[in-house]
Amino acid sequence: MSTGLISLGAGVLIGLVYALLKVRSPAPPAIALVGLLGMLVGEQITSALVSHNEMRASQAAPSQTANPASGYTRTG
Repeated sequence: MSTGLISLGAGVLIGLVYALLKVRSPAPPAIALVGLLGMLVGEQITSALVSHNEMRASQAAPSQTANPASGYTRTG
């Protein structure tokens, strides 16, 4: 089972317990959670773009093989 689903299930279970006990949750306001979600999404997008660009750069770089004939010319 996914770690995210386990975390979500645990959160829902704790929320139900808080509701049954009529205790206010110590969680931050919803707007703060939306901001946190935005931060996580931004981090994931940035990581994906960076890895995509690194992959494209490694594929575009020509392979460098040692070729003594193309090195230097000896004069004199």
